[in-house]
Amino acid sequence: MNNKIILLLTVCLSTTSLLFSQLPEKPEDVSPLLIGETIPNEQVTTLDGKSIAFHDLIKEKPTVLIFYRGGWCPYCNTHLAEIGQAEAEILKLGYQIIAVSPDDAKHLQATGEKNKVNYQLVSDGKGLLATATGIAFKAPDRSKQRLFEYSDGTNPGYLPVPTLMVLNTKGEILFEYIRPEYKSRISSDLLLAVLKNLDIKS
Repeated sequence: MNNKIILLLTVCLSTTSLLFSQLPEKPEDVSPLLIGETIPNEQVTTLDGKSIAFHDLIKEKPTVLIFYRGGWCPYCNTHLAEIGQAEAEILKLGYQIIAVSPDDAKHLQATGEKNKVNYQLVSDGKGLLATATGIAFKAPDRSKQRLFEYSDGTNPGYLPVPTLMVLNTKGEILFEYIRPEYKSRISSDLLLAVLKNLDIKS
């Protein structure tokens, strides 16, 4: 391994460590982006292992974006399945659905199959997107080993506060539902009502 590669790896690891050290300790202390702000263009990983800039995923269609804790979370699975049942109507309204978690491709695939969802699941293993969006916090010690395993060793020990956002093709936030209490999620009925009243041409 040459010196340039070693230096690049060192910088990446240092950056990740710095980001993690600045995360809030509790989910109640996160500072999420607000409606009208633009979601960051961080790299995420698709099911086939491809790294892609997040804005490349949303530039064609307005997006219902879901941040969830992982396929190990029963509340996340229930919510993903509920949104999946409303997918056809969401698509008719002109939106796509993307769900993001710290899980690696293998666990994303298992989650999709388990919950019978057809929409796109992507990995934010290092938490760069969740952190830049302001919804990441330090995971409790009891969860760190599981998070490490589900992310294939990339998760530095973060969790996202369960979040649903609606974005236009520029990445601007048109609506958001963020609750530190992870058992509480927006219903598909309420989401559909919101989508029907949003101006997605903006």
